[in-house]
Amino acid sequence: MSTLSDLVYAQGRSSAADVEWLHRLAGDGQLLADLAFADIVVWVPTSDESFVAVAHTRPGGAATLFYRDIVGERVRPQWRAQVKEAFATGTIVDSASPDWFEETPTRVRAVPIVRERPRDGGHAPVIGVVTRHTNLGEIRTPSRQQITFNDCADELFGMIASGDFPDMTAPTSPRRGAPRASDGLIRVDAEGVTTFASPNALSAFNRMGFDDELEGEPLIEIITKILPSKREFDESLPLVATGRAPWRSDVDAQGVTVALRAIPLREHGTRTGAIVLCRDVTELRHREQELITKDATIREIHHRVKNNLQTVASLLRIQARRTHSEEAREALTHAMRRVSAIAVVHDTLSEGLAQNVDFDEVFARVLKLVAEVAAGAGTHARTRTVGKFGTLPSEYATPLALALTELVTNAVEHGLAGTEGEVVIVAHRTDDRLAVSVVDNGAGLPEGHVGRGLGTQIVRTLIQGELGGTIDWQTVVGNGTEVTIDIPLRYIDQPFTEQIAIVD
Repeated sequence: MSTLSDLVYAQGRSSAADVEWLHRLAGDGQLLADLAFADIVVWVPTSDESFVAVAHTRPGGAATLFYRDIVGERVRPQWRAQVKEAFATGTIVDSASPDWFEETPTRVRAVPIVRERPRDGGHAPVIGVVTRHTNLGEIRTPSRQQITFNDCADELFGMIASGDFPDMTAPTSPRRGAPRASDGLIRVDAEGVTTFASPNALSAFNRMGFDDELEGEPLIEIITKILPSKREFDESLPLVATGRAPWRSDVDAQGVTVALRAIPLREHGTRTGAIVLCRDVTELRHREQELITKDATIREIHHRVKNNLQTVASLLRIQARRTHSEEAREALTHAMRRVSAIAVVHDTLSEGLAQNVDFDEVFARVLKLVAEVAAGAGTHARTRTVGKFGTLPSEYATPLALALTELVTNAVEHGLAGTEGEVVIVAHRTDDRLAVSVVDNGAGLPEGHVGRGLGTQIVRTLIQGELGGTIDWQTVVGNGTEVTIDIPLRYIDQPFTEQIAIVD
């Protein structure tokens, strides 16, 4: 299915600012659907004077009218005139009589989507239409909560038509556990006094130790009473509790955490009150804290492993300098370089929360280490990387870094021994494979035979055994050697967009 951006841009009538505004509105589609007890559909104009649906949200507390997704479909004939009028006039248009949809009576409201007025005072453009489809077949005597929810929905639709909603100063992406209308809703007036509190909202505050009624009291004063006197709180909490800013905050009391989200309500730019959504997120916050603690522990482990490996590498370097056997010195130097390559991966892992590494950064550090150590007397080696490795999990990064260390080392020590030359590492990555070629312009393989030393055995074990890939050695026509590695990325789900870059 096409994304909202794809569908909007395909019509050729919207700018990047329009798309961002529509994304913000679609992000609050669930809030609108739950408050209105109706399906919410976002439409954008097409080049042939019609409209196409780019977003659809079903209500959580009422039956949906659209059992099949209508995103990507053109507006139906029975709604077209209404949608077109709302788009052309910039006013809210209600259906004159019940509209029958698949034998179900419905009421349709078309609301123009007006982008915020430009700062230079110019005309605020209408960029689309949002329709509200209410199922009249389930109409029953509304409760006070349903009436309040509908009133809030009507005010938000009015703000959409005037360019006051969504608010671009609000957080761009909701935190995990963001409150929804069904979790708890508090309505406050312009002075911050509670005029309505849903049962779920009252229960959330009861769990924090408040055992009285919320209505008729300033919400900020209630929160101040239940907050521990010596505990620090978020500086944005007063703005959220009074509904003055479209932000989020948490309230912690008696071991319970309640997340708050304020949505200021405005009429012609003047604030008339606010909706404050609340949700008990105690368990979610506990899990988040556990994850943060585990991430910090893992990072500390990587940091200590890196330090230990660097210590081992230093000991090997000291031992290599003191030994009198050339063969032993060479073996110790190789071991030091291998340990240092693994330490680079752990150093990178210790700097971030994710167990993924930017392998281009890792390999750049490894390559510098290899070129300095492997080049002997009379050998002048230049290294160059073409292409992008991208981000790799640590399960791939460590063996690949070690394998490439061996290959580049062999190219410098044996292929370019005593001469001046170049080693080029070419990376080509797709969504499911990573191909790497290590090419030098040195002496080439003797009679085309692949070496049988420890380095070659290590490379085969890492590439074929640990990474499940293939490796092939070839003598380049004329001179030099090319080693080709092909690795399946079967455990990586995220697609990779290839970018070509050359790093000297």
